[in-house]
Amino acid sequence: MAVYPAHGVGCIKAIETQTIGGVDQSFYVMKILDNDMTIMIPTTNSDNVGLRAIISRDEVDKVLEILKERDIKISSQTWNRRYRDYMEKIKTGSVYEVAVVLRDLFILRVDKDLSYGERKMMDTAKSLLVKELSLAQKMDEEKIEQQIEKLFH
Repeated sequence: MAVYPAHGVGCIKAIETQTIGGVDQSFYVMKILDNDMTIMIPTTNSDNVGLRAIISRDEVDKVLEILKERDIKISSQTWNRRYRDYMEKIKTGSVYEVAVVLRDLFILRVDKDLSYGERKMMDTAKSLLVKELSLAQKMDEEKIEQQIEKLFH
């Protein structure tokens, strides 16, 4: 099991070698759990693209601390600028950055209606976190989702 930025948790099914442009290259064949999509990641490039192991139980606490934090300032930039910034955070593949996006959107939602894109991004961030936290803690995804929801109500 591993995490691929913006796609989430997946299972590395195999390592395959393919010849591309006359050069043999090794690839991780990874099946994304959320949508059954199969992706191939060059083994030599896996660090650069952000492929990483699922977080440890200790790191789960840090994620929950980020979600609980309320003493933050949400930027007053336009929704599309904010959307781009949040998308960049999600693309880093960092579980902490994804937690920041989810927290900020939950907090923002209290004061104003989120745009369609922001609502969709909030769902994506929540889905990425729920899947990874449930695997890290060996808990049911529904329980994790309820825990997260409880933090914001």
